[in-house]
Amino acid sequence: MSDTKKTGHRWHDMGGTDAGEIAHDQHAYALWEKRVDALLRLSTVKGYFTVDGLRRVLEDMGEDAFETMSYYERWIASITQNMVEAGAFTIEELNARMAEVETRGPTYGEAQGSGE
Repeated sequence: MSDTKKTGHRWHDMGGTDAGEIAHDQHAYALWEKRVDALLRLSTVKGYFTVDGLRRVLEDMGEDAFETMSYYERWIASITQNMVEAGAFTIEELNARMAEVETRGPTYGEAQGSGE
């Protein structure tokens, strides 16, 4: 539930509250996370949406998304929503492509026939 009435902030806005310790160790990015970052960069350069568009969808996802989805899962959901809104593809086209990709197997190695 939103704390807007109590604090004046939406649920995602920490607005000066104590966030606790900051982990300074490096995160080893998975290949799919790197691809999400690349997709964000390419789609904004191509003019499909802006960083503000990304943020709008992220903030509208709701508190549950921030509790259950990882950083890059939220990003890809926002990128997808923005791309659909921009007319880059439809939900039906995305579903068809995802079904095609699923038939390739769970790993890149399997998709390439190497079994790795």
